[in-house]
Amino acid sequence: MALKVTDGDQGGWAVIQVSGEMDLVTSPIVRQRVHDAVADGRRSLVLDLSEVLFCDSSGVGVLIATRRLIRSCRGRLRLILPAQGAEDGSHVNRVLAALGVRRLFEVFPDLGAAVDEGASPLSA
Repeated sequence: MALKVTDGDQGGWAVIQVSGEMDLVTSPIVRQRVHDAVADGRRSLVLDLSEVLFCDSSGVGVLIATRRLIRSCRGRLRLILPAQGAEDGSHVNRVLAALGVRRLFEVFPDLGAAVDEGASPLSA
């Protein structure tokens, strides 16, 4: 399955929705979209990964680099993954948990929660 990346805005947040597979070939596309958003002055970013079916180490590398970039410009990063994580088949959640980096991210179950300033992230 090919990667599809779409951009949008909601409630002051730049939203990048990713679907398909994040691997060595496709991850640079996501990285570039993140860099473009930051270059445009966006400091509040939501990465919607709820439709990502596969994520390898290069995809995880993009997520960690995105976190580092957003933190360096004093921004905010939130990920969208299904609420049940590994139980409902969220591949990205399983990969992040297996690598021990899931706790580094604020994860929300859907876009509404991710852009809600009062919402609490899902526990790791």
